[in-house]
Amino acid sequence: MGKVVIIGCGGVGTVVAHKCAQNPDVFEEIVIASRTLAKCEALVKAIGKPNVKADTVDADSVPQLVELLRRHKPDIVINVALPYQDLTIMDACLECGVNYLDTANYEPRDEAHFEYKWQWAYRERFEKAGLTAILGCGFDPGVSGVFTAYAAKHHFGQMHYLDIVDCNAGNHGKAFATNFNPEINIREITQKGRYYKDGKWVETEPQEIHKTLNYPNIGPRESYLLYHEELESLVLNFPTIRQARFWMTFGQEYLTHLRVIQNIGMASIEPIMYEGREIVPLQFLKAVLPNPQDLGTNYHGETSIGCRIRGIDKEGKPLTYYIWNNCSHEEAFKETGMQAVSYTTGVPAMTGAMMFLKGIWRKPGVHNVEEFDPDPFLDVLNRQGLPWHEELNGDIEL
Repeated sequence: MGKVVIIGCGGVGTVVAHKCAQNPDVFEEIVIASRTLAKCEALVKAIGKPNVKADTVDADSVPQLVELLRRHKPDIVINVALPYQDLTIMDACLECGVNYLDTANYEPRDEAHFEYKWQWAYRERFEKAGLTAILGCGFDPGVSGVFTAYAAKHHFGQMHYLDIVDCNAGNHGKAFATNFNPEINIREITQKGRYYKDGKWVETEPQEIHKTLNYPNIGPRESYLLYHEELESLVLNFPTIRQARFWMTFGQEYLTHLRVIQNIGMASIEPIMYEGREIVPLQFLKAVLPNPQDLGTNYHGETSIGCRIRGIDKEGKPLTYYIWNNCSHEEAFKETGMQAVSYTTGVPAMTGAMMFLKGIWRKPGVHNVEEFDPDPFLDVLNRQGLPWHEELNGDIEL
């Protein structure tokens, strides 16, 4: 049906490649490309399918990306590289007439700040080129937006309060490790929090607001309010929302390590001089922390991510709604060799690309996932390892 180039060969890229290879009727040719060719070749060997190939590219370089895309002529690029590289990849897609999908929005290297303005600025160019760009097609952002669109389509007349809740109740046995790229993870968590209320954004101190929430099959976990990018697009696309927040669980040991890292300056993204050369402390820290790709072997437990929504139903009656997925670290590892945090991002990325190749999610321009029909996406998600559940008029605790 189509050809895909996957840019990035970390934990998420590994899951995307495995899941694409499991669906050869849709993904006829698959190319995995990253800066390190040996990693891509090892993944191709592990998958062991003749339609999966390896290549190399520096995703910071538009000329190299253009050369890659002209060499393979894909229908769509799945960008699971670093968020710093979103714009160079989008530039290359425009130059080569290739459609685009990513899982996280752009942020500049020199500032721990992420928002959609940089990518939304590409709307007119993608429209004129007749190309589709699908933004934020992981789990959160990604499935969280699709869940919200599904709730609006099937259950709500108006959604008033949206809370996205993300719990990782897994245990990897390490003293301190991040579940995805340490540099991106620590930048995200150490920023000030932010939530939407009555048409305005309210800023909080990092981890200032927290409360205990109960998660299906897991139980109570302390959950902390932080800013997450999908809130920005969801409040625009669903203007009846009065309040939108994002919550994530952290264990006390993790937060203690994080506080020490900040206090000694290791979370800084400001360059310093060390033995005559410039280094960024957070990038050095990333080099010594466990690689998220290597966590899956002894990872136990599960994740639970979903949306808790309050509003009125299509008849004007009060309604609470909870839609969620739980994913087992052990099951994810058995299937792809990666833990559940990579799995819950990689499966939706594959699913979004499948929606495009099947002609279901095609709309020239730059679009967030909630702007497309949620039903076929969630139908595939159910059958590709991320079954979801819903509950109406229960206690959503928020």
